[in-house]
Amino acid sequence: MTYPPFDGRRVGMLTPSSNTVLEPYTSAMFAPFGDAASAHFGRFRVVEISMSEASQSQFTLDPILEAAERLAEANPHVIAWNGTSAAWLGLEKDRALCAAITERTGVPATSTMLAYDALYREMGVKRLGLVTPYIDDIQTRIATNYAAQGIEVVAEARLEDKGNYSFATYPPEQVGAMVEEVAQARPDAIAIVCTNFRGAPVAARIEDACGIPVLDSVAVTAAHCLREVGLDPARVTGWGSVFQRVAAFETT
Repeated sequence: MTYPPFDGRRVGMLTPSSNTVLEPYTSAMFAPFGDAASAHFGRFRVVEISMSEASQSQFTLDPILEAAERLAEANPHVIAWNGTSAAWLGLEKDRALCAAITERTGVPATSTMLAYDALYREMGVKRLGLVTPYIDDIQTRIATNYAAQGIEVVAEARLEDKGNYSFATYPPEQVGAMVEEVAQARPDAIAIVCTNFRGAPVAARIEDACGIPVLDSVAVTAAHCLREVGLDPARVTGWGSVFQRVAAFETT
């Protein structure tokens, strides 16, 4: 008997080396698709988030492109930079990175912060709540970049941690409490900006309680990538409304 070739959709994700959250969470989010969708990960070194020269040098092109080339050997349908550095470095940084990845590998590329940008535009977000584990300097730069996009950060919570590995050690309940604090300002949406932070498991509960969309970075990236490879994000439940929102934007 002759069998047709298997045609599952593959998503390649570039991952900070010290991140322990996004891989298991993403795999769980992809689970409803069975063998029809799979996520594959390539790491490059990221061990600190600050404005120091050592920290910023982690996001130079060469090591990221090397990791992207290795991912491309798995023949993914899209490659995503599953990280939030453009939140403080600027969206142009991710646009240039994605163009360089595609030029080097021939694979379409996207990123967490570009996915957020598309989502904010579709949702018409103007007043944002911001939750991160980051230090004040990083948080301030994120708010400044959002202001340049026409989005006002009306409430924020942070942990003053320059981790990166340590970001994953805060339990979902602690992240949820930060989100609930920010929700008191009644923003249009609340963004949990960090892909090594445990916000996704509490997003749906808080949305139900306060009626405000909670946009976790891991969930935003997963929903965007599923749409990019032609699958319906609405099949993913239990991780917040972002999957249904992204699916609705695809069909309108």
